[in-house]
Amino acid sequence: MTILNVALPTMAADLGATTGRQQWMADSYVVVFAALMLPAGLLGDRFGRRRMLITGLGIFLAGSVVGALAGDVNAVIVARAVMGVGGALVTPLALSVLPSLFGADERTKAVGVISAASALGLPLGPIIGGWLLNHFWWGSVFLVNVPMAAIGIAACVLLLPETRDPSSPQVDTLSTAFTAAGLGALIYAIIEAPTRGWGDPLVLGVLGTGVVLLAGLVLRERRVARPMLDMTLLGHRGFLLNTLAATLVMFTLSGLLFVLPPYLQAVLGHDALGTGLRLLPLMGGLMVAAKGAQPVVERFGSRAVVTAGLVVLAFAALLGSRTTVDSGYDFTAMWLAITGVGFGFSVVPAMDGALGALPRDRAGSGSGLLMTVRQVGAALGIALLGSLLAGTYRDRLDVTGLPARAADTAGDSVVAAHLVARQAGSADLAASANSAYVHGMGVVLLVCCVAALVAALAAAAFLPNTRVTKGPDRPDLAAAQADARQ
Repeated sequence: MTILNVALPTMAADLGATTGRQQWMADSYVVVFAALMLPAGLLGDRFGRRRMLITGLGIFLAGSVVGALAGDVNAVIVARAVMGVGGALVTPLALSVLPSLFGADERTKAVGVISAASALGLPLGPIIGGWLLNHFWWGSVFLVNVPMAAIGIAACVLLLPETRDPSSPQVDTLSTAFTAAGLGALIYAIIEAPTRGWGDPLVLGVLGTGVVLLAGLVLRERRVARPMLDMTLLGHRGFLLNTLAATLVMFTLSGLLFVLPPYLQAVLGHDALGTGLRLLPLMGGLMVAAKGAQPVVERFGSRAVVTAGLVVLAFAALLGSRTTVDSGYDFTAMWLAITGVGFGFSVVPAMDGALGALPRDRAGSGSGLLMTVRQVGAALGIALLGSLLAGTYRDRLDVTGLPARAADTAGDSVVAAHLVARQAGSADLAASANSAYVHGMGVVLLVCCVAALVAALAAAAFLPNTRVTKGPDRPDLAAAQADARQ
C-alpha cells in the first residue's frame, strides 16, 4: 500500500497519468480488496485456508508481474485490481490460521509478531520504493513483491497445516457482485466528476447506479438467513460508532498519503527516496501511539482516547492546511508526526472498542464487517479527496498564453505541469502549478480537519467509555493493532 504512493508521481510522468488515472491506480486495488475480503474469508473456511492462502499469494504474485511489465496506465490499473483479489484472500486468512497453529497462551505473541511485521511494512514501503525508483524503472516497485510472495507460498506449502470450517456461510455470488459493482460505480463517478462536471449525465447515471446497487446489497443481506455482511451488527451502538470513527480515520489517512508525495516530489523537489524518507515522521508517530494506546485506554477509557486522538488528527490537518510553497519540509515533518500520533490513538482503540462491543460469538463476522467498511473508507478517501484536489488545482492553475493542448496537459496534475513548464521553458507555469497544488492540498486538509472534529464531537457524545483489560472474555488489543496496520 505505501510503496505505490511514492511511485505515483514518477508513474504519472512516465505514463502521462492524470490525477484521475492516478486515483484509479491507487483505488483499483482497494475497491477489489474491500469487495472480496468477506467472500474470500468464507472460501478459506469452506475449501481450506492453506489452499486459499496459497491461491491468494499466487494471484498477488501474478498481478505484481503484470504491473511490473505494464506499458500503459490501463495495464497498471488491471494489475492492481488483480493484486486486490490476491490481497483479499491473504489478509483475513493470514489471521484466521493462527488459532489452529497456536494455543491461547501463545496466540497473543503470534499476533504481536504479525503486528510488528505489519508495522515494519509501513516505513519500509516508501523507503524501499524510493530507493528502487532512484536506481531502476517504476515497475520495480511491483517486482519487489515477487520474491516475497514466492517465499510465502513456499512457507505455506512446507509449514502450514490445512484447516477449514464447513459450517461457515456460503459465498453469496450476487451480494459479492453488488458490492464490487456498487463500489466501483460510486468511485468511478467521484473520480470522473472534476473532469466531466457533477451535472454530466454519465456521472449522474453511474452515481445513481452505484447507490442503487449498494442499497440492493443492504436489502439482500438483511433478508438472507446467513448473510456475508451481517448488517444487524450495526445495531450495537458501540460497534457502529467505533466503526465509523475508525473508517473516518482511514478516509483521512488514505487521502493524505495520496496528496502528499506529489507535494514532496514536484513542489519541494525531492527525489523518490527522499520522499519515502520524509514520510517517516508519520509512520513514527503512528507506531508510537499504537504501542502506547493500550495503557492509556486502560487508564482513561476508550471514549476519551478516541476523542483525543481525533482532536489531535484535526489539529494536525489544520496545521497542514497552513502549508505554503515556502514552508519547507521542517513544518511538514512536524504536522506529519502529529498526524501519526492522532491516527494511532484514534484508530486502534476504536477498532478494539468495536469488536469489544459485540458478543464473543459475533467477533468473527464483526471483524469482517469492520475491515470491509474501513477499506471502503480508504477507497472513498482517495476518490473524494483526490477529486477535490484535482478540481481545486485545475481551477487555480494559470495557463495564460499556453496552447490549448499544453494547457490541458498541465491541468492534469502538478507533475504534468512541471513537464510542460520544462519543455516550454516557463518558470511562471511551474510556480503557478506549485502554488495551485499547495492551495488544493490545503483545501483537502481543511476538509479532513472538519471531518475529524465532527467525528470527535460524536465520539465524545455517544461512544461508551469502556476500559480495556486483557482477559478470557476480551480480545487482546494487539489483534486490533495488527488489523489496523493491515
